Amino acid sequence: MMALNSIASRPTSSFLSRKLRNSGGNDSVLVHSAKSLSFFNPIPLFSNICFKNASPSPLLSVSVRASSSSTSPSATVTHSQELKIKSVPTQPIEGQKTGTSGLRKKVKEFMRENYLANWIQALFDSLPPEDYKNGVLVLGGDGRYFNKEAAQIIIKIAAGNGVGKILVGRDGILSTPAVSAVIRKREANGGFIMSASHNPGGPEYDWGIKFNYSSGQPAPESITDKIYGNTLSISEIKVAEIPDINLSQIGVTNYGPFSVEVVDPVADYLELLEQVFDFSLIRSLISRSDFRFTFDAMHAVTGAYAKPIFVDKLGASIDSILNGVPLEDFGHGHPDPNLTYAKELVDIMYAEYGPDFGAASDGDGDRNMILGSRFFVTPSDSVAIIAANAEKAIPYFKTGPKGLARSMPTSGALDRVAEKLNLPFYEVPTGWKFFGNLMDAGKLSICGEESFGTGSDHIREKDGIWAVLAWLSIIAFRNKDKKPGEKLVSVSDVVSEHWATYGRNFFSRYDYEECESEGANKMIDYLRDIISKGKTGDVYGGYTLQFADDFTYTDPVDGSVVTKQGVRFVFTDGSRIIFRLSGTGSAGATVRIYIEQFEPDASKHDVDAQISLKPLIDLALSTSKLKEFTGREQPTVIT
Repeated sequence: MMALNSIASRPTSSFLSRKLRNSGGNDSVLVHSAKSLSFFNPIPLFSNICFKNASPSPLLSVSVRASSSSTSPSATVTHSQELKIKSVPTQPIEGQKTGTSGLRKKVKEFMRENYLANWIQALFDSLPPEDYKNGVLVLGGDGRYFNKEAAQIIIKIAAGNGVGKILVGRDGILSTPAVSAVIRKREANGGFIMSASHNPGGPEYDWGIKFNYSSGQPAPESITDKIYGNTLSISEIKVAEIPDINLSQIGVTNYGPFSVEVVDPVADYLELLEQVFDFSLIRSLISRSDFRFTFDAMHAVTGAYAKPIFVDKLGASIDSILNGVPLEDFGHGHPDPNLTYAKELVDIMYAEYGPDFGAASDGDGDRNMILGSRFFVTPSDSVAIIAANAEKAIPYFKTGPKGLARSMPTSGALDRVAEKLNLPFYEVPTGWKFFGNLMDAGKLSICGEESFGTGSDHIREKDGIWAVLAWLSIIAFRNKDKKPGEKLVSVSDVVSEHWATYGRNFFSRYDYEECESEGANKMIDYLRDIISKGKTGDVYGGYTLQFADDFTYTDPVDGSVVTKQGVRFVFTDGSRIIFRLSGTGSAGATVRIYIEQFEPDASKHDVDAQISLKPLIDLALSTSKLKEFTGREQPTVIT
């Protein structure tokens, strides 16, 4: 059997890559030597698939033009050869069912023979031909290890299946929000996102792939289920016999009816953000001598966006950007913006004279964490506060939000804002795709998940930098009339005032990562058995049960039904305990426990959440028998 993993070769170093690019007359086609793969990838080469001896075909035309969105010129290269399509035999590979955000596995799995190629071909086999034939697809990712090789594989299979054009971010870089933005602006048919989101990257860690539709939102389960079905019966992969595309050069490469356009990864996304926010208002805050700002890109994809947006456009100091260079292994870090993994930023913000505002984003740029000086804003509070202040502080919402929504495990803080503002409100399963239908139907403007995801209908993905700019807009609006020397309204002030108005939803999440799947599933089955026998009025410790269920969602737009989305225990005082298995990891199972309690008494709002929630936390652990089923003594992460 022929291996498609070898379609794209990996240079032994960035120096070798530069040397190869600069050694010939054509800077728009880079063909790596066979030697370049052997250093990184033990998979054997198949010469008739990887085209290791291919050379650029005679050029019909070459033109070079200045690019308004890049410092380097853009080039258009047209090749005279016809597009040759090869059918490569393959066999099904087990374990390719997608989770809530695409297919995620260890990178070594994706580097197996035809592993990625099978999934990509299964995707095309699942789509109606009119959704991609002669159409335009976007391709980008978070810059993690294996993305460059994967991009070449995807490009060649796309060409082999009749796609007309691929728009790909320079060096394969496009944040998840940027992919959604480019799809929408360029009216593309859809797009591929190469990312395992907030999970670690590198040769020993994680990789992932997902597909977004023409609205820019993740593919619905109706499509992902078809993809999985086709991975179980796939027998051939259609591949175009073209050399690797030089992804480092802005410009267009044409092969007959197929073309690849390498685009600036920032330009379209930045243009959209400037339409949403008042950049001059934000700039007036950041430029103040009595306001200090810090953003941690965590050596992930937002490093490519931080300087153009925060420094070049908004006037922040370059020193305000931490870990701003995207790296394939995220600097050996875990690019998850929470109190555990963003420790460097947390230490800075909790120092005696820390900055006034701090934020971080994750691997692919769709998550965020917001901090004030010695103050952490929970994601559940964050989306509620953005919604409560959006109409005044953010021009995009000058006529008010259309509606608000949250994922089921997220605290009820947003519910109270919707009620006070008399706005439609929706509770959906975890997974951003469930917000997309509501947005497309004009029912939803602002939404969020407790897993550090916040966004709006400007795109169809959660958006880390959007959330940071939303918070900066609120702080800037609250301080726009403050004169030098006057005390500024701080992040903690904004949150405290919100609690005083709406009450505080104490909230915490316990994550137990990479548990043995068997034990985790048995625990969930045990909890399902408990709720099947439970009834209103049952007493759990000091709490009286209102209802318990396994969350089911009926989409109000298309009527589709999703079941088994989390086991809930809801008590008569509004407290909740929720148990879920996460679908965003790449190995084992992540058990997540969510604990929430509402407190209307302002005199109790400053109590530490872990202290306030301790009785519920103890109840959750004893009810679930988590230690017995998983063997875990302590959570991996507490939020």
